[in-house]
Formats: sequence, C-alpha cells, structure tokens
Amino acid sequence: MALRLSQHMTRQFWRRAGAGLLLVTSLGCSSASAGNKTTLRIWAMGREGEVLSQLMPDFEKAHPDIHVEVQQIPWTAAHEKLLTAYVGESTPDIAMLGNTWVPEFVALNALAPLDSLVLHSREIGRDDFFDGIWKTNVVNGKTYGIPWYVDTRLIFYRTDLLAKAGYKEFPKTWSDWIAAMKKMKTQMSDRQFPLLMPTNEWAQPVIFALNVGSPILRDGGRYGAFEQPQFRRAFDFYLSLYRQGLASPVSSSQVSNLFQEFERGNIAMYISGPWYIGEFKNRLDSTTQKKWMTAAMPGPNGPGVSTAGGSSLSLFAASTYKREAWIVMEYLSRPSVQLEFYRLTGDLPPRKSAWEDTTLANNKYTRAFRDQLERVVPTPQVPEWEEIATTIYEHGEQAIRKAKTVDQTLASLDQDVNAMLEKRRYLLSQASRP
Repeated sequence: MALRLSQHMTRQFWRRAGAGLLLVTSLGCSSASAGNKTTLRIWAMGREGEVLSQLMPDFEKAHPDIHVEVQQIPWTAAHEKLLTAYVGESTPDIAMLGNTWVPEFVALNALAPLDSLVLHSREIGRDDFFDGIWKTNVVNGKTYGIPWYVDTRLIFYRTDLLAKAGYKEFPKTWSDWIAAMKKMKTQMSDRQFPLLMPTNEWAQPVIFALNVGSPILRDGGRYGAFEQPQFRRAFDFYLSLYRQGLASPVSSSQVSNLFQEFERGNIAMYISGPWYIGEFKNRLDSTTQKKWMTAAMPGPNGPGVSTAGGSSLSLFAASTYKREAWIVMEYLSRPSVQLEFYRLTGDLPPRKSAWEDTTLANNKYTRAFRDQLERVVPTPQVPEWEEIATTIYEHGEQAIRKAKTVDQTLASLDQDVNAMLEKRRYLLSQASRP
C-alpha cells in the first residue's frame, strides 16, 4: 500500500526533511559482513538501549559469528530518526518500537512480517505471550513485532484508607468502586480526594471505553466512534468521577508532588503503569511503604480490562541479514534473558513462563499486573493513534470543566478525529479498487 503518514507526522517530518536527510550520513551504513562475522545494528530507546548493550556480550559469546552494535536513542528523537532513516534507506536491522508505532511503520512497508519465522521457531511460541500484548503487533492479520516488555495501567492505592472505609480487598466492579470511594470521601476534607485522575491523560477515558466494548474507531479505523452508545457510557462514567467529587479536576502539572500527596492521604488512588512500583518504593516515606498496594482495574460487571502497551522488537524489511537478526530476537525473547532485563530495568516480561520465576511470583506489587495482563486490549491500530489519544483528553477536559456539554464534546471528537483519518480513508479506498 502507498505511504500512510499521520497529519502530525507529515508536518513534523517534511518540515525538517532537508536537515534530516543530512543526518542519515551520521547514522552509518547498513549492516555489513566483515570476513565471517556479520555486524547487526539495533536501535533502542532510553534506559532500555543502555541495558540492551549489557545483554549482548553473552549473546556474542554464544554466537561468535555475529557482532551486535546497539545504538541508544533518546525517546524524544527516536520517531523522527527512524523516519529519516527510512527515507534515507539506512534503517537498522532491528529496532525497539513502541506498540503504537508498529502500525505506522507497517503502513510505510518498512517492517518484515514475522509469522513464518515464529511458526518455525523453537524459542518463540505465541501461546506463551499474553494474548492482548501479542495482538498489538498484528496488523492486517500479519505479525510485525515480538513483544519485548509489557506495560498496562492499573491502580496504586492506600490500603489503610480503603480499610478504614470498610474494604479488605479492592473492589472489582464499577459500582463497588464508586461506593468505596464515596465512603472514603466522607472521611476526607474538601481538598482531599479518593482518586487522582489528571485531566490531561488519555489512558483513563480510553480504559473505561475498552471496558464497555467501545471500538473507539469504527469501520476499520476510518471514523471515530465517540458518539456511539458504548463510548458515551464510558465517557459518562469518566465524568461522574469528577462530578461526584471523587477525583479532583486538575492536570498533572498542577500536582506539585504526587508522592507527598499520597503520603499525606490527600489522594488515595492513582492509575498508572509498572514503572511506578519503583517510584513508590524509592520515594514514599518508611511509614507509607507499609500502606500501599496495586490492584487490577475494576470493570462494569467484574474484573476489568486495561490497555495493552509496552515495546516490541521489529525486523526491518531492508535488512540484508534477516536470519542473523532473527537469532538475536529469539535470544532476547528467552525467559531467562527477559528476567535479567527485568532485574536491570524493572520492565515487565511479556512471556507467561518468565512470570513463574520467584523474582516476579513472590513480588506482591507485580501480582496485580500479572492478573491484569490476562485482560488487556490493544488501542486502535492506526498510525494516527497518538494524535487521536491527545485529542481525546483535550476534548474530555473541556467537558470536565463544563465548557461543552457531553453531546457537544463527543460530536467535536468525532469531527476532529474524522478529519485526522481523512488520508487513511482515501488510501484505503484506493487500495480496495480493482
């Protein structure tokens, strides 16, 4: 299919295309074979890139004919650098891609499908991966990435404040969750709230929508589905948490120190990802360390779903050493290697067998994540998703602050998102012609 770039990506990319193409020369040529040794290039972002370099010596000892060069890239520069490399025909062999990026690079025909490799692999079996996480790498029925580490959102909460309200376990349904927060609120001051849910975060309204079966986008990702009954029900629930005084209508920039607010009991719950386990352990005082826990998301009628996130390893179509690159991907997918990666980074492994190790099985804070990972759902797999996600919370904030009614908000959401998807609709219509 022809290139399918989001409007935001197109503006940002082509505005700096001239400078970007000059940058290609600094990225190095494609992988090379020197004598009998093949040199592969992997690009990885942030701390994960740094740790990846530490994992490669053991791999190279076992595979002396393969040398792996790891390039660590800041997250802020990664997206444009990958696009620049694609245009300049200088992509790496393997790259770490956020789950929401995979559909975009598939649209560019930049990634190699992996289904045949997976089918014949002795190291990688789809059944050992959390199903919802694996699906984030499947686009148009083909697999384009192997989950490397996983991310989902759930609840961090004060156990003592929940117990004071009469609950020994965290509620599993929306109605019980609301009831618990109402009881907690009666024991709080006007400036204290059971839930911190910043108005400038998209994950919460999307999680609620996924829990009621909203597709978020309809007709194969061609149009928004925000005015449909499912999303409206989720959006009403989202707004009710503010309307009932259970969540404060503040943005994340208005919270000076989340950890101090949590210690003081000014907030009792916060929805976030696994990286906050380390943050809470390191930044809460000794007294509060004994008073917090994690819990899976409640759902309308029982345990709820959450978002399927994280990063995957993808093989670029332009690589001339796909066999050797796949050997590296298999190695990094081994449960033992994933556990070492977890010890070094705190990133959770995507393979179920890795969770059987006592390192994770005996960690009381990760148990809820293990439970939640059995119930995760991918966000819409369209290249425009990141722009759409931002638009969801921007419109939601207007409704929270009563600048617009619910009807106006959802109609505006559909209108704006439909405009973002205009190029997608055109390209899909062209592809469907005989």
